[in-house]
Amino acid sequence: MNHYLVIKCGGSVFDKLTPAFFNSIRKIRAESHWLPVIVHGGGPAISQMLSKLEIPTVFHKGLRVTTQEVLDVAEMVLSGMMNKQIVSRISASGGKAFGMSGVDGGLFKAKPLGLSELGYVGEIISVNTTIITSLCGQGYIPVISPISMDDQGQHYNINADQAAAAIASALNGKLCFISDVPGILVEKDGEMVRLKQVSDLEIERLIELKKISGGMIPKAKAAVESLKQNVEEVVIVNGMMPECLIDYANGEEVGTKIFLEEEALHA
Repeated sequence: MNHYLVIKCGGSVFDKLTPAFFNSIRKIRAESHWLPVIVHGGGPAISQMLSKLEIPTVFHKGLRVTTQEVLDVAEMVLSGMMNKQIVSRISASGGKAFGMSGVDGGLFKAKPLGLSELGYVGEIISVNTTIITSLCGQGYIPVISPISMDDQGQHYNINADQAAAAIASALNGKLCFISDVPGILVEKDGEMVRLKQVSDLEIERLIELKKISGGMIPKAKAAVESLKQNVEEVVIVNGMMPECLIDYANGEEVGTKIFLEEEALHA
């Protein structure tokens, strides 16, 4: 039976990923029962391109407002430049990658997020899993940009964490968030210690206490949201140590596993 491992790479770690990282994904595909699927973001690269093209970026309550002009740039960066770079890097490692966006083949069906202040920001309402299972069946590693469209053909910018969760949920797969640290680290007796597992309620508490901070906050929150979307298992692992992914695929305990406290109580 096939098992899907959805690997979410954010734009913030993308530039730090080495050839060994992509080689480890190729090895998982070639040597294990896991079928890797990559979903990527690209916020920093979009911001750079907008600034280069002198297109003003407006934020509403911390979220980027996506005008049609911003959306065109986001699509160019995500579905074009970044998507093809990942495909190239997997190919260079000897793997077979197939790059696409949520628009292609109607992979994702989207609708507006419902916050008109944010412009063309959407959410996914369904995933056409046949496209992914078919590509995986032919030996490819799908590489997916989250840009999606609705029934009328209007494109939307979709949060890449949400796109990764939607795919993992639809495929009954596991979801791996790639970080540049070994997982969620908290200070204990003057040194930083990795949490092997942590619940959604504990994450909330640690964020309030400022023990989880910076770029780890959105990752931890996205992990919790993914579990609420019925993703089977969510972990945050260190992409700077590529063997981590292989160890995880082999069933070893790496990174930080997130779980919902309510489920644990009912188990």
